[in-house]
Amino acid sequence: MPKSSSPHRFRIRLYAVLSGLVATVGAAAALFAGVTPAAAANLASQPDTQIAVFMVPLTLLVVAILCEVSRFAWRGPLPAELPRPSSRRPLSSREG
Repeated sequence: MPKSSSPHRFRIRLYAVLSGLVATVGAAAALFAGVTPAAAANLASQPDTQIAVFMVPLTLLVVAILCEVSRFAWRGPLPAELPRPSSRRPLSSREG
């Protein structure tokens, strides 16, 4: 069995509870601020909102990927390239 690089066990239950709490608080704050489903539907029909809903998560994804690449590159030397496999074909037991 492979061993984890971290001595701490990943706690999915904690993250699930926290994300549920954040979603609940966010929905309550939106309703308290006066955002009703009808107002949200009117807002979602505008082209600027549709572009923002697409671009904000895409931008966050690209930034996260760049951060991971930077972290990997700054950690130390990159792994060496594997040698190319030989071009010889393996011998077969049947000859055609």
